[in-house]
Amino acid sequence: MPATTKTSDIASASVPATLAALNVIPEAGLAHSEVDTRRKAHGYNEVAEQKPHPALMFIGKFWGVSAWMLELIMVLSVILGKYSDLAVVSALLVVNAVLSFMQERRAAGVVETLRRRLQVSARVLREATWQVIPARDLVPGDIIRVRPGDIIPADVKLLTGALSIDQSALTGESKDADKVPSGVLSSGSVVRRGEGNGVVILTGAKTYFGRTTELVQEARPKLHIEAVVAKVVHWLFVIVGALLGVVIVLSLIRGVPLIEMVPLMLVLLMSAVPVALPVMFTVSMAVGAKELAKRGVLITRLSAAEDAATMDVLCVDKTGTITMNQLAVTGVIPLEHATESDVLFAAALASQESNQDPIDLAFLAAAKERHVFANSPVVTPISFAPFDAENRRTEAVVEQNGQRLRVMKGAVRTVAEACGLQPPAIEALEARVSESALKGYRTLAVARGYEADTPALVGLVTLFDPPRPDARQLIAALHGLGVSVKMLTGDALAVASEIAQGVGLSNIQRVSDLKAASAQSCNEAVDLLAGVDGFAEVYPEDKYIVVQHLQAAGHVTGMTGDGVNDAPALRQAEVGIAVSTATDVAKGAASVVLTEPGLTNIVALVEQGRTIYQRILTWIINKISRTILKATFVAIAFVATGKFVVSAFAMLLLVFLTDFAKIALATDHVRPSNKPETWNIGGFIMVSVVLGVAMVAEALFLLWIGWSRFGLATNNNTLYTFSFLTLLYFAVFSIVSARERRWFWTTMPSKILVAALMADVLTGTVLTFAGLPGLMPLPWWQMLGIFVYAMVSCLIVNDAVKVAMIKWRVPAAVA
Repeated sequence: MPATTKTSDIASASVPATLAALNVIPEAGLAHSEVDTRRKAHGYNEVAEQKPHPALMFIGKFWGVSAWMLELIMVLSVILGKYSDLAVVSALLVVNAVLSFMQERRAAGVVETLRRRLQVSARVLREATWQVIPARDLVPGDIIRVRPGDIIPADVKLLTGALSIDQSALTGESKDADKVPSGVLSSGSVVRRGEGNGVVILTGAKTYFGRTTELVQEARPKLHIEAVVAKVVHWLFVIVGALLGVVIVLSLIRGVPLIEMVPLMLVLLMSAVPVALPVMFTVSMAVGAKELAKRGVLITRLSAAEDAATMDVLCVDKTGTITMNQLAVTGVIPLEHATESDVLFAAALASQESNQDPIDLAFLAAAKERHVFANSPVVTPISFAPFDAENRRTEAVVEQNGQRLRVMKGAVRTVAEACGLQPPAIEALEARVSESALKGYRTLAVARGYEADTPALVGLVTLFDPPRPDARQLIAALHGLGVSVKMLTGDALAVASEIAQGVGLSNIQRVSDLKAASAQSCNEAVDLLAGVDGFAEVYPEDKYIVVQHLQAAGHVTGMTGDGVNDAPALRQAEVGIAVSTATDVAKGAASVVLTEPGLTNIVALVEQGRTIYQRILTWIINKISRTILKATFVAIAFVATGKFVVSAFAMLLLVFLTDFAKIALATDHVRPSNKPETWNIGGFIMVSVVLGVAMVAEALFLLWIGWSRFGLATNNNTLYTFSFLTLLYFAVFSIVSARERRWFWTTMPSKILVAALMADVLTGTVLTFAGLPGLMPLPWWQMLGIFVYAMVSCLIVNDAVKVAMIKWRVPAAVA
């Protein structure tokens, strides 16, 4: 672009003036060398993201409930003159911040990788060859083609065609805007109807709205399970607060200075705070997203894997998901005086190769194979109207021998009506194609005529899209995971039923039957889709209705889609899945994007989602039981002995060691369940409470043994160490038990989790020899005795209690 040319001049200039200013030939596009030159001058087609400085992000880790409590303990340590406590608590605060910062950076890196893999793409003409490239590689002067469902990747001047575009995301105006040649298409707007070629006039921050169009959404959305955990933590605070209230009253009665109690009170309260919760969730989701990306599943919202765990109904497109999306012409039926070549000639003219539409490609391939264009006069395209869900046909105007012809292909009834056929003739045609439909063949009608006249029907063409070889097996796999699969297709009922039968889906109905049943039913919660395996004759907008009905009946719904009209349904479904051939709009609306066709990756998504769910559930069970253990143990021991049996520093160390070891649960080996999960986890909370009470009784019994046999009553430092190691070893072995819903040995933990737990035990034990305040070494046989007692209590006694409780309260978890 010449430096003297103002961008405002180009926007308002005519098409020839714009092309001249940009120095580009619309039939050939830019040369690769010219692209490189312009990129150096204008940069990439993106807007630099303002990211917070890493130093500011790190400083933010010192702000929050957990950090405030640690900082308050530091202040109290200064007031009380406990400078060794101050030094250790300061170190813990910094280490806590560093670990949290590193893990969140790691998770952000995963999201950034997804962002790079899932970019808006553009069809661009360079050196007379059409190609698909990432939109960020566009430069001013590039010739691009836009179609329905495309996000306009830069500011573009339309050269050919007529479009209807949605600019609501940019202007707030809900009404679609019509664009004709020389009109400017703003970056970020969406093509709703029509198609055409345009020239890029502005890129990146220089575009009118200065926004980068992205498909990956926010990295940390609100998760369902966070709401559950918030409620659990609230009740933990109530329980811990009540226990502390009792301790404070008794302390005052016994004359214990209040200032001496405050640090321990704060630490106990902090034990109810989910210190590692945000990191645990983020890491779990990011690890899951990374695993899925390796298997061709790109997560655009990190919460999608969580939603997939609870999904119990999946609605899938027939084409490309159940079938190969490789249509081939299987038969040509000429009508009246036409020949097979006449039919294929007209059908090929009503197709366009640049759109890469499977139906168009099937007709063009058949025409080429049968040489229908051989020895025919030159045909000049005048206009082309692509398939639209409303008119259900493609149509073109071409010029041959100085005469303009109108050709079309599409649904039999639609084309027949355009040709002026009467209802009896149309019904006779449909009866004729029903035999092909029973074999799973799709039949389209082809017509042609002079531009100003009513076209005449010249023939019928049957096409076949074979089912994918693995479709039946994968649908059975989803059924085995408790996910009901419902096939949706625009095909006629007979075609849809034949294809569905072949993959194990027997009960296909017309979507009009659902609408009729819905109109008659007064209760939205009635499951009108129960027992139905799919719907035929579905328009894209009908998918939204299907999703709403399923959700009203209490189902967590997944939906696959690919077109611009699928976007509302993809956005409405809990798990919106854009298939590998989806438009940019569909990808932007979905929470999951597949990079390969078929159902294989959807099975992986469900399994990975349930794996993440199980890891987080383990965290919740362990958090509840251990919070009850720590707070109740200290409170009851104080009531019984008149002493705090563990120091504030030792308790702080315990909270830190065990909470961050549990981050390793994000990598643990777990077995996904065979049924959809639920966020109604009341049964598991009951199991957690019982396990917590059992550990309190066991820990108090061990303390009584130490108090009466090992002289703990006379040496506070020995008492603190004994209680610290008791709580530490119980914490470690309780994680080993809680990670499995059956007996703890059913599955092996991951190497990372084993390493983290071993590091906890070794670090905690070694620190008792370091001369830290409130800790002193115990005889080796006492340490070994505490270790063995905790192991037997958690892995034999409590594991048996856990298995019995789960069978009683949550039988589905072990079914």
